[in-house]
Amino acid sequence: MRKILIITIILLLYLNIFSQKRIPSEKPRLIVTIFVEGMRYDYLYKYWDKFTDDGFKRLVSKGKYYQNAEYDYLYTKSSSGYATVVTGSNPSQHGIVNDYWYKRITNTKKYCIYDKKQSVLGTTDFDANYSPKSLLTSTFSDELRLSDYKQSKVISISPKDYAAVLSGGHLANAAYWTDNKTGKWVSSTYYFSQLPNWVNRFNEKKFPDIYLSKVWNTYFPIENYENTLGDDNSFEIGFVSGKKTFPYDLSALKNLTDSYKILNSTPFGNTYTKDFAISAIVNEDLGKDNYCDYLNVAFTATENITEKFGIRSVELEDTYVRLDRDLKHFLNFINDFVGLENTVIILTSDRGSADSPRLLREINMPGGFFKDKNAETLLNSFLRAVYHEDKLIEYFDGSYLYLNRNKIEDLKLNLNEIQQKISDFMVDFTGVSNSLTSYNLENRNYTSGMQMRAQNSYQKKRSGDISVILEPGYVPGSDITYGSGYRNYTHVPLIFFGWKIKAGKTNIPVSMTDIAPTLANFLKIAYPNASTGKVLPDILK
Repeated sequence: MRKILIITIILLLYLNIFSQKRIPSEKPRLIVTIFVEGMRYDYLYKYWDKFTDDGFKRLVSKGKYYQNAEYDYLYTKSSSGYATVVTGSNPSQHGIVNDYWYKRITNTKKYCIYDKKQSVLGTTDFDANYSPKSLLTSTFSDELRLSDYKQSKVISISPKDYAAVLSGGHLANAAYWTDNKTGKWVSSTYYFSQLPNWVNRFNEKKFPDIYLSKVWNTYFPIENYENTLGDDNSFEIGFVSGKKTFPYDLSALKNLTDSYKILNSTPFGNTYTKDFAISAIVNEDLGKDNYCDYLNVAFTATENITEKFGIRSVELEDTYVRLDRDLKHFLNFINDFVGLENTVIILTSDRGSADSPRLLREINMPGGFFKDKNAETLLNSFLRAVYHEDKLIEYFDGSYLYLNRNKIEDLKLNLNEIQQKISDFMVDFTGVSNSLTSYNLENRNYTSGMQMRAQNSYQKKRSGDISVILEPGYVPGSDITYGSGYRNYTHVPLIFFGWKIKAGKTNIPVSMTDIAPTLANFLKIAYPNASTGKVLPDILK
């Protein structure tokens, strides 16, 4: 009886400790944003039957799933999406209007994270001078670090530099991305003078060599991939060698390019990112004290594979199948290390994706390529005929058209008149739905439709004189990364999971600007300073 009593007491103590461990903390100890680049809203349902119970399905079934979440601006570029989520504002406020924009003063294209004062750490590629300097507003994590004066830790990770840098905000402890020449994780002098020892140790393990020694074949038998156009179809670009059918000898493909860039065009690029994120959590002790920490993880292989193979490819479906297993491992690790009851996880995307215009034309759907360079030539001829002057257009990328304002001023021409003439002329081109002048975007208040989205994309110092709105299904011929304001790009998955999040699904309209203020509200800290979003209702238990 004495032994039984002792055993019973031990069991009760153990159960009491275990139950206490699983009680959510008053405030979350760790917040994790997971971006899956180019992920459309419908992918969760399209690939549902091939997912495990503990990856995407776990997030959907036990999280708060906002099924009607959208970006509210016209040019859904990848960089703009990251900046919008973390700032709670649109490009008109945060200033990341594109991956690149035209600088009138220097007559050059400006990369969204370029900063000549910084240097890259961990590689000999000294051209990678990056920082979040171009981000005009504070982010959620900036306000978090300000609230406890830098006691909270902020780490941002992505194979793509802009995804890591912009998501980390101005006050991040570190942002890491991969170097295409070596496959190693690198950073910037903006954050510190040298890479932390744990990053060097991780790089020394040479995981990219291990992954690129593999053969990429389908996870399931290839005949099971029924939601595709088949493994060999004419709408795929494929890898640099023209190879576009399974299996893929990754070692041979790497040797053709002498670059590790190919890794992030395979599912193993996502696995490599997940492994590094886990290492960051362990080595930085994220979520282990009373100050809430923030980790951003962006899986970008999905977008690279979309660009090479399209949204209806076996390659993309297999990538999501494997990413689901990576998510399962990642979630289980966080549960063991921090506790999911102490962690808020947000799954979303930088933007959606669309079918290739070539496919749309083949099946008699509206769509095609807007021939922006031909349009620029004809516009120059038109302006020459009207004003008897050359080179009134400085730059045109298929979305924004920039006029030579200095020349227009020297010639004493009417800028507003020229803008309006170009805008009226532009709508005659195939694929153009509408165009708006900067004068109208600055002086009118559009409350709905593509005009409102164009206004949300427009930032006076960085945007052009004319904003071109294309018809659904059309993309500029010179911009393969184009993203429009239509639903296939703006409608993305949004799931809150963990901590005190109330499980369920809702179809209420949600703006992607709502994420940052909602997270700030969880922690009772200031919202990002230019945030226009609202706190999501009925999200906590």
